[in-house]
Amino acid sequence: MSFTKPGQLITAGVAAAVVVFLLTRLAYGDLPQLPLLAGATLLLIALVDLVLALTMRPRIKRKPGTEPVDGLTAARAVALAKASSMAGAIMAGVWIGLGAYLLPIAGTVAAAQTDIIAAVIGLISAAALIAAGLWLEHSLRNPDEPEEPLDDED
Repeated sequence: MSFTKPGQLITAGVAAAVVVFLLTRLAYGDLPQLPLLAGATLLLIALVDLVLALTMRPRIKRKPGTEPVDGLTAARAVALAKASSMAGAIMAGVWIGLGAYLLPIAGTVAAAQTDIIAAVIGLISAAALIAAGLWLEHSLRNPDEPEEPLDDED
């Protein structure tokens, strides 16, 4: 498994932003008002990632008095970390796309003002999920492996 690259996250976020912006342009009038804390649910997943990073990092680093991490457990945690950062990037794109549509109409559409607040909360939560996922992934790096992959010279 390779480490998450910033380009992957940026591509997913930009694609989500464009799709949501276009869909919102077509159907914003038909959508119900966004719950204010709709995006805050991402903070729960970020919290799980943070707790895992804090508990598994000493075990990965083989600190004295800690139990080693089972390989399958570490692989599952890495999968969660990669999925969290990607989901955070996609959701950040969703909130950015929604915000890009709402900002110009906020002065004339009353519902847009409240929806912008929900979008900002969602964007902050998505950024927290990206950060937590990347930190968990970093925390799970094997201390015996080099930081950068070696080039194969055949």
